[in-house]
Amino acid sequence: MERFVFFGGKGGVGKTTVAAAYATKCAAAGLETLLVSTDPAHSTSDVFGQQFGDDARRVEGFENLWAMELDPDEEVERHLQEVRRRMNDQVSASIVNELDRQIELAHQTPGAYEAALFDRFIEVMRSAGEYDRVVFDTSPTGGTLRLLALPEFLEKWIERLVAKRVQSVDLFEKAAIGKQAARRRLDDDPIIAHLRERKEKFEFAARTLRDESAFYLVLNPDGLSVAETRRAVDQLADTGLTVDGLVVNRVTPEPDDDEQGRGARFLRERVATEREHLGRIRETFDEPVVGVIETRAGDVDSDLLATIADELDVSVAESVEA
Repeated sequence: MERFVFFGGKGGVGKTTVAAAYATKCAAAGLETLLVSTDPAHSTSDVFGQQFGDDARRVEGFENLWAMELDPDEEVERHLQEVRRRMNDQVSASIVNELDRQIELAHQTPGAYEAALFDRFIEVMRSAGEYDRVVFDTSPTGGTLRLLALPEFLEKWIERLVAKRVQSVDLFEKAAIGKQAARRRLDDDPIIAHLRERKEKFEFAARTLRDESAFYLVLNPDGLSVAETRRAVDQLADTGLTVDGLVVNRVTPEPDDDEQGRGARFLRERVATEREHLGRIRETFDEPVVGVIETRAGDVDSDLLATIADELDVSVAESVEA
C-alpha cells in the first residue's frame, strides 16, 4: 500500500468515518499513522471526541495514531499574509496600499481557498517523514478534484511566469547598459527564485500524488451518489490519477423474514433499490468495491471504527519497492 491514502467523495457520504476507520486499522497493525482532515466540517474531532488543530496530536485511546485538522480560513489568512510580505518587499512604498487592496480582492476570488489549502497540504506531505502512513479525509468531491488538479496546472502557469520574468529582467538590463548600479542578474532575481521554488514544490506534489498515493472514493447506494462518483472517477483520470477502489457506505440492513410491519416493508423496498445500485456499481465501474458497510444505529465510537475497519478490504501493508 502507498504511503499516502486519500478518501474522498460527495459531502455527507460518511468518508470521515471510513477514513478514521482505515487510519485506526493501520495504527492497530503497528504503523505510525497520521489522519489529516481537509474537510471544513472538521468531523474528525467529533469522531474521536477530541479536539484537533493544525498540528498533529496523538489520538487518545489509540496506539500509533495521530490526527490533525486543517482550517481553511486560517490557511487562507496565512497565505494572504505571506503573499503580502513577499510582494511588499518587491515594490515601492507608494503602491503598497493599492497592492494590499488587490491582494485582498484576489483572496476573495474562486480558487483562493484551494491555493491556500494546497500549500499546507504539500507541507504536510513533505514533513510526514516520521509516519509510515498518512490518511487524508478530503473535502467534498468538487473541492478535492480542484485541489488534486493544481500541481499540473500550476507547474505550467509558473513556467510561463518565469519566462515572462526572465524576459522582463533581460530587457531591463539591456536598457540599463552603462549603468552598473541598475543592472540585475537573473540568478539573483528574488521573484524568479520564488517562482522556481514554487515550481519545485508543485513538481513534488505531482510526483507524490502520482507515485506514492492511493485514492478511494466513498459513496452511498443511491443514484445521486453513484452519478457524482462517476464524474469524480472521470475527472481524476483527466488529471492523470486513478481511483484504487470504491467504498459503498450506509447500506440499509435487511429486516428479518418474520418482520412484516410498515417499517419492515419500507426497509425491504429500500434494500431492493440499494441492491440494484450496488449491482450497477459493480458492473459499470472498473474500480473494485473494497467495502460494503451497513448503516449502524449507534454513534461512531472506537468499537464501531474497529468493526468498519474489518469490513474494509484495503491493505495496510507498507509498499515494497522493486
